[in-house]
Amino acid sequence: MAGQPHGTPAEVFFAFLKLGLTSFGGPIAHLGYFRDELVVRRKWIDEAGYADLVALCQFLPGPASSQVGFALGLLRGGPLGAFAAWAAFTLPSAILLVAFALLATAFDGPIGTGLLHGLKIVAVAVVAQAVWGMARSLAPDRQRASIALAAVAIVVFAAGAIGQIAALGLGALAGLVFCRDGVVTGTPHLAFRVSRSVGVASLVAFFGFLVGLPVIASVAGSQGLDLFDAFYRSGSLVFGGGHVVLPLLQAEVVNPGWLGNDAFLTGYGASQAVPGPLFTFAAYLGAAMEPQPNGVTGAIICLVAIFLPGFLLLVGALPFWNSFRKRPMAQAAMRGANAAVVGILGAALYSPVWTSAILNAYDFTLALTGFILLVIWKTPPWLVVVLMGAGGILLG
Repeated sequence: MAGQPHGTPAEVFFAFLKLGLTSFGGPIAHLGYFRDELVVRRKWIDEAGYADLVALCQFLPGPASSQVGFALGLLRGGPLGAFAAWAAFTLPSAILLVAFALLATAFDGPIGTGLLHGLKIVAVAVVAQAVWGMARSLAPDRQRASIALAAVAIVVFAAGAIGQIAALGLGALAGLVFCRDGVVTGTPHLAFRVSRSVGVASLVAFFGFLVGLPVIASVAGSQGLDLFDAFYRSGSLVFGGGHVVLPLLQAEVVNPGWLGNDAFLTGYGASQAVPGPLFTFAAYLGAAMEPQPNGVTGAIICLVAIFLPGFLLLVGALPFWNSFRKRPMAQAAMRGANAAVVGILGAALYSPVWTSAILNAYDFTLALTGFILLVIWKTPPWLVVVLMGAGGILLG
C-alpha cells in the first residue's frame, strides 16, 4: 500500500511501544515525541515529509497523533507495520483505563469519592486548557471568533450529535465566505505511494460504515452493533484533537443511559493520567458501561470503532491530498470548520464538564489551580491529575 517498506513490523512495534509508554501531554506533545524518535533519531522520514504528513492528519477527522503514527508504521513496515504502530501506541493506556473501569467499585467511601471528584475537576482544567489553546490558534481573528460563537449557540439549542454536525458544516460554509484571506500553506509532496484504487476503496468503506451501520443496527436490535455505530460515528466527526471527542461521546453514551455522567467524567479525568492517545478513553467507556457487551469485550469494540474511521480516511486521502490541499477554497473551509471546533468544545466545557464537577467555591479554586498549573507553569498533565486527585480527597 505504501511502496516498499524498509523495516519490519516488529521494529515498528517496539519503537511505538516505547512511545506508547512515555508519551504524555496530548497530541501536540505526541507529535514532538514522534519527530524526535522517528525523524531525528531513526530517520524513517525526512522533515519535509513529516511536516506534510502532520498537515494531512490535522486536516482530516480523527486522532491526529495516532493517524501520524499509523502512517509512519505504514511507511516503515507496510500494512502490518501500520497495525503494529497503532497497537503499540494505544494498548498501554487502553489497558490501564480498562483496569480502572473494572476496579471502580473499589473507590467507595469518603476517600474514594473524593478521589473520583478530583478526577472530574481535572477534566475542567484540561478542557479549559484545550479551549484556551485552540481559541488562540484556530480562532485568532474576528471572523473565526464569530464562527466559534455561532457554533456555541448551535450546539446549545440543538443538543447532541446533530447540533455538532450542523456546527461543523455551517462552520465550513462560513469559512468559504469569511476566511478566504488566510495564507495558503506550502504543499510539499508526501512520500507515500498509495494507489488511487486503494484510496477509493478506503473512502467507500468509510462512508459505507457511516451510512450503513445505523440502518443495520436499528434492524438487528443488537447492543453490540449500536455500540460500534455510536463510537464509529464519534470517531468520524472529530476535528481539532482528542478533546473534541468529549461532547460527541457524552451525547452517544450518557444520553441513552449507557453510563452515568459522573462515571463518564471520572473516566475522562483518569484518561489524563495515562500516556498515549486520548481516544483510549473509549476503552474505559466500553468497559464501564452497564449494557452488555461491556468489560473487556465492550472495550475492544469501542476502541476499534473509534479509531477505524480516521485510519480509513487517512488511507483514502493519501493519493489525492497533494492536489487537493493546493486549493485555497479547501483551506478556507477548514479554517471555518476548525473555528467551529473551538465553539463545540467551549460549549462542552460548560455542560457537562463544569456543571457536573464544580459544586462550590472550593471546587472552583481547585479547578483554577489545575488550569494555572497546566497553562502557566506547564506542569505535566499526569502530575496535575495526581495533585487534583489529592485535592479532591482533602475536600472530601
